[in-house]
Amino acid sequence: MNSTHAPRIAVVGAGLGGLACARVLQLHGRSVTVFEREASTGARSQGGSLDIHADTGQTALRAAGLLDRFRALSRPEGQEWRVLDPATATVLPFPGPVHDEDSPEIDRGQLRGLLLASLAEGTVRWGRTVTGATPLGDGTWRLLLDDGTAEDADLVVGADGAWSRIRPALSDATPGYTGVTFIEAGFDDCDTRHPALARLVGNGTLLAKGDGNALFAQRNSNGHIRAYLAFRAPQDWHLAAGVELDDTAAVRTHLLKTFDGWDESLRYVLRHHDGGFVNRPLFVLPAPHTWEHVPGITLLGDAAHLMPPVGLGANLAMLDGADLAHALITESGIEEAVRAYENLMLPRSAEAALGCAEALDNLLPPTGS
Repeated sequence: MNSTHAPRIAVVGAGLGGLACARVLQLHGRSVTVFEREASTGARSQGGSLDIHADTGQTALRAAGLLDRFRALSRPEGQEWRVLDPATATVLPFPGPVHDEDSPEIDRGQLRGLLLASLAEGTVRWGRTVTGATPLGDGTWRLLLDDGTAEDADLVVGADGAWSRIRPALSDATPGYTGVTFIEAGFDDCDTRHPALARLVGNGTLLAKGDGNALFAQRNSNGHIRAYLAFRAPQDWHLAAGVELDDTAAVRTHLLKTFDGWDESLRYVLRHHDGGFVNRPLFVLPAPHTWEHVPGITLLGDAAHLMPPVGLGANLAMLDGADLAHALITESGIEEAVRAYENLMLPRSAEAALGCAEALDNLLPPTGS
């Protein structure tokens, strides 16, 4: 990129996509600042295990010069899938997930840590909550922060997730509820404390699909299993059921009714998990989600294309970040770079979002279908 001064690039959000963008830029000697509302890298749990695909996430990691380090941390054995009959817990024939065969697993927190460790010290400004962005009339933007301060940038990259504060500068779209809710439960030291469940899950992911409900249980690193109980229901299902979400016993009772008739080895997930349940209603952006190009600002990852969690979100976010950085390195200016990136990313994400929506409907068909 040719410029009389180093462009001020501000990435909002230190998720996988924003960090991949920052890493590739720095690898090529470009300056970038990442604004993150979390107070520190360990401020909250980063979620479960991710399968990183060769044609998306690994492509981004290769561009970031981190593929070998990723390989050293990843778990190839985690690609194993088991599908069980919900009534008997017997193993059913299953060809495996529809993606490339080279998709090793890694905990999201480990992958984020790998990206963070690759950045120059001070790149991420922790505890800096961006509340919005306003144009300055010359193609540049002002980031507004919750402490009353502001930061100006030649390019603002909204990498701030599902409820992006940057998205409204480009699009009126807001996430809508899919009709599907996941309830998360966790198991620590599973091989010692929950050996029967550990054997049932194996090295990778277990799936059992019932009539209107489903169970995922996924092996993470360090002996942890993360399980998700999925069902179609109104977003406020707990109100109709008379259940307080922080009342673990009441949620358990309701879920045991929802999963009535399932084999007890699978209902173990409801009876013996560690800690409480976490309610996770699934939201998506309209598919396709597009916008008219606006100079000096763009989106990546969930801020651009929030879709059902069937294995593509993190992969596409990192690929978005790497592709945007590549455009900024190779194109003649910010305007040309952002246009090139959006022309690549928007059609790709539209196709992926439609595919993910179809996968979710296949897993839990809508009522009446």
